[in-house]
Amino acid sequence: MKYNRLGRTGLYVSEICFGTMTFSDGSWFGGVIGAQGQKEATALIEKSLAAGVNFIDTADVYSSGVSETITGQAIRDLGVPRSEIVLATKVFGRMGKGANDAGASRGHIMDGVARSLDRLKMDHIDLYQIHGTDIITPVEETMGALNDLVRQGMVRYIGVSNWTAWRLAKANGIADKHGWNRIESLQAYYSVAGRDLERELVPLLQEEQIACLVWSPLAGGYLSGKFSPGGDAEAEGRRKSFDFPPLDKAKADALVAAMRPMAKAHGSSVARVALAYVLAKPWVTSVIIGARTMAHLDDNLEVAKLKLDAAEIAKLDELSALTPEYPGWMLERQGATRLPPQG
Repeated sequence: MKYNRLGRTGLYVSEICFGTMTFSDGSWFGGVIGAQGQKEATALIEKSLAAGVNFIDTADVYSSGVSETITGQAIRDLGVPRSEIVLATKVFGRMGKGANDAGASRGHIMDGVARSLDRLKMDHIDLYQIHGTDIITPVEETMGALNDLVRQGMVRYIGVSNWTAWRLAKANGIADKHGWNRIESLQAYYSVAGRDLERELVPLLQEEQIACLVWSPLAGGYLSGKFSPGGDAEAEGRRKSFDFPPLDKAKADALVAAMRPMAKAHGSSVARVALAYVLAKPWVTSVIIGARTMAHLDDNLEVAKLKLDAAEIAKLDELSALTPEYPGWMLERQGATRLPPQG
């Protein structure tokens, strides 16, 4: 297992992060995302830790807190020293019917962290993330509340998920102005079939040394190959009842077709090839994997041993290339004039 720094911090996280969205009592989205109880969840976390994973990600909104409760209990049951686990959770999603039971306001953040710590039965959260963009709350209010949590010792590092580049830059500009703790990570969707992140966010992440934590690197399971031509027509998976994230399926099918011979050459699965492609990108810090079964987890964990060669990555780059958009194509054209003359 490889370990990478979380942004500019001195904290190291495994390049594979175990995601616990499937831990549930079966009530969340009718159980289509997952309905793993305590016994199954503990076994999956135990397998992940044995493979070298030290990074676990959950959220308060996952099954309305049930995922946090199960995750915390699993860690305690396994007797793992707290210092050996980097535990991340999130706040933002609706957790009640009240007007203030959602968002990134100081009130909801303060309520949310207390409740998350209670469910997890932990005294601190290593990485506390704002789970979405709050179009109402001023960014300064959110950043001030997060900084207070770090100063109080309840949270050690802060991150966000599903934010735009300009908002992320503004937030860290505010943090710099006040001498507050800055955002160290962005959790975002990225896959070989969905590379939009590269337009605006990747340049910012690299320039500011912000960690990139990837959710849904298999595009909701579609890139496992089960749902593409040549796959298993009878395959079960959440894509059948929860078709998310949005995907150009014709493009994804072409990518799966290209990955099948790569998988065969490496004695691997199509899913592992798709994961390996994401992990090969220099801006990716950690890839979040979830698993509905132990077999799925075993397969995904094997990606740590798989390295695609330059030709394979180039082939997938070509097939998954983004359509040029303004101002990107103009920046590229004008940037060429800044190269030194040859000869």
